[in-house]
Amino acid sequence: MFAQSRLTAACAVAFALATGSAIAQTVPQGYPAAYQSIIDGAKKEGKVVIYSTTDTKAAGPVIKAFETAYPGVKVEFNDMNSTELYNRYISEQAAGGTSGDLVWSSSMDSALKLATDYAQNYASPELPKLPKWSVWKDSAYGTTYEPAVFIYNKRLVPEGDVPNSHAALAKLIAAQSDKYKNKVTTYDVEKSAVGFMLAVQDSRNDKAYFEDLANIAKGGLVVQSSTGTMMERVSSGENLIGYNILGSYAETRAKTDPSIGISYPKDYTLVLSRVAFISKKAKNKNAARLWLDFLLSAKGQDVLANQSDLASIRDDIPGDNDVDGMTKKLGDSLKPIPVDETLLEYLEQNKRLDFIKKWRTAAGK
Repeated sequence: MFAQSRLTAACAVAFALATGSAIAQTVPQGYPAAYQSIIDGAKKEGKVVIYSTTDTKAAGPVIKAFETAYPGVKVEFNDMNSTELYNRYISEQAAGGTSGDLVWSSSMDSALKLATDYAQNYASPELPKLPKWSVWKDSAYGTTYEPAVFIYNKRLVPEGDVPNSHAALAKLIAAQSDKYKNKVTTYDVEKSAVGFMLAVQDSRNDKAYFEDLANIAKGGLVVQSSTGTMMERVSSGENLIGYNILGSYAETRAKTDPSIGISYPKDYTLVLSRVAFISKKAKNKNAARLWLDFLLSAKGQDVLANQSDLASIRDDIPGDNDVDGMTKKLGDSLKPIPVDETLLEYLEQNKRLDFIKKWRTAAGK
């Protein structure tokens, strides 16, 4: 009798697991019935290989939610800086070997450059829920809505000094160049693809950009290749102010670091969106489609916004960390960077070199 009870219990557990797995892998509501073939194909492939600039820690909750929704499809996540990702992917494509099934990069311009040559066309079922500016030819998708912000050391920067616009930042440093000497940090536009893109977008939104940059650099501008390094230096007081910092990372850091303050520029606030595309040569193409659709879905975007602290590209996500919440907070100052060909203009070699030269002259580098 005892053995029979154990057998019955074991069968019940097995049934529950099987049922749960089946439920988890049914076609999402609103998707075409034929989508089942993508789910089945992804299950056979067993994994998706992702090349990304997103920190593994930030991506972790999304990976966990995806693997829970689709048991048996593992995520092989490769976290790189934007330049490393671009160079590695290009070389692998040229060699014809294995590479990432999907690219997910915060460097919007270099990601779109890759997409023009290597992305497969795929119309996600989530398209109707996305802003039109965030999708390029049903091939490259903006996935987040992340303002670029100023950060400052709350212990060492007086409240009256906290800049609320790019012009205010330039005026502050020009007026107090001794106090802020070698105390302001931003991206190195030559080493950081994200930094280069944001600098180009600044120049498009600020007619006095290079003049402002020269004023900011009067005290000496410290450049870095990563957001993490800049936040560490501002937190410690080695630097006092950082600008063009990814707001998503800054907000996460500020939750546990009382030294970090955040200011959203009111003249204009650039909004970056991490671009994702599926490779034409994806070995695990069904799993890549499944990941992209999950990332763009209400469930995936909820995890991004409320667990990964990466603001959602959608406007129907609980809480205020989405397009709707950001719009209520910052209004017309928000300037989303569109996922389109305008991103490619300054990737042309001569234009890129000319811009970097002009930037370094203004920055005193």
